[in-house]
Amino acid sequence: MTKAFVSGCAGPTLTSSEIDFFQQEDPWGLILFARNIETPEQVRILTSAFRETVGRSDAPVLVDQEGGRVQRLKPPHWPKYPAPKAYGDLYDRDAAAGQRVAWLAGRLIADDLYKVGITVDCLPCLDVRFPETVDAIGDRALSQDPEVVAILGKAMAEGALAGGVLPVIKHIPGHGRARVDSHFELPRVNAAISSLESVDFRPFKAFSHVSLGMTAHIVYEGIDPNTAGTQSAKVIQEIIRGEIGFDGCLMSDDISMKALGGSFEDRSGKIIEAGCDIVLHCNGDMDEMIAVAKVVPELSGEARRRCETALSGFQVPDPEFDRLAAFDEFHSLTGWQGV
Repeated sequence: MTKAFVSGCAGPTLTSSEIDFFQQEDPWGLILFARNIETPEQVRILTSAFRETVGRSDAPVLVDQEGGRVQRLKPPHWPKYPAPKAYGDLYDRDAAAGQRVAWLAGRLIADDLYKVGITVDCLPCLDVRFPETVDAIGDRALSQDPEVVAILGKAMAEGALAGGVLPVIKHIPGHGRARVDSHFELPRVNAAISSLESVDFRPFKAFSHVSLGMTAHIVYEGIDPNTAGTQSAKVIQEIIRGEIGFDGCLMSDDISMKALGGSFEDRSGKIIEAGCDIVLHCNGDMDEMIAVAKVVPELSGEARRRCETALSGFQVPDPEFDRLAAFDEFHSLTGWQGV
């Protein structure tokens, strides 16, 4: 029975111990990082091997492929894309062009991923940029205007879907006000709920119908001053499920990040108890993977329904998609030379 977590793996091929672990624990999905990626053929073999190991042809394989600093599939085998801020900057000059390149970016990235068996991309980043936004978000944010973030995020997500890849909106309910990097410490946001509602939550409310979302490892002091959002029942139930209205599959941000303290059993248990459907563990450390698998439950009830609904949303890409024409249009609209 499939368990409520997504796991990483250590390298470009599955080891015998990883195969045994995946067969025994059956994680819902696999997430890939640069350490797992060498060539298109190697990635195709890896994604197929994972699905064969867990015995599910539709088992999701995830990646963070946004462009800019967050791009796991890199040249020379894959194009380099600009950071998402570039689409917001273009939108400020020409709204129609900004929307179009955001869609093209989602569609072209999805084409790269779909061809190697990656079916879920952790984009768009719907965090609103502020003057104080930590560099860990920075130019990953589409805009400082929540309405523009929503418009361009929608375009990127629709492009990804058209390319056969499911998008994941992140980081719910908003990471833009963080002043420190949650990879290394726990950010605290002291903005009033009214301010969060009027700015940070708005792009996510516009996406409440999307089937996959990722939480933020942030303490929102006006909501739950004692607990990171990822582990806070109040944030998840009252804000994400309630105020924002998100009913999709909710996964944690990576629990390997130092923002969360305690053992991996403790981290995982609190995440599930708070109301997340899926625990995301990324670094491929087998001891940590075993600790996570001990605690997370089998997928059942509402969590299972949400995961199944998400996977039912795959679209078959249009076989007539003209990649070269799409690249040419992307070039002409952006002037980007990295692709």
